[in-house]
Amino acid sequence: MKKYRIKKSKKLIAQLKPYFKELQELERDFHGNVYNLEKKMAKETGIKDIEFFALDNSYVGIGNTSREMQLIHNRELEE
Repeated sequence: MKKYRIKKSKKLIAQLKPYFKELQELERDFHGNVYNLEKKMAKETGIKDIEFFALDNSYVGIGNTSREMQLIHNRELEE
């Protein structure tokens, strides 16, 4: 069994809780901003369910949830 140099303790957990809460707030804000951008993209393109497609926590392209369009890969969008 591995021995860890830094021990998990109630004190350490209490110290880390505020950072985890802040991370959750940042994620909520980020996802809200992405959602708003997707709504804007849908309005301007006329594609109602267009979205940024993520895989393994990384955006890899743009597609739509009804799969009526082929996924446009990020390498095509970054050119």
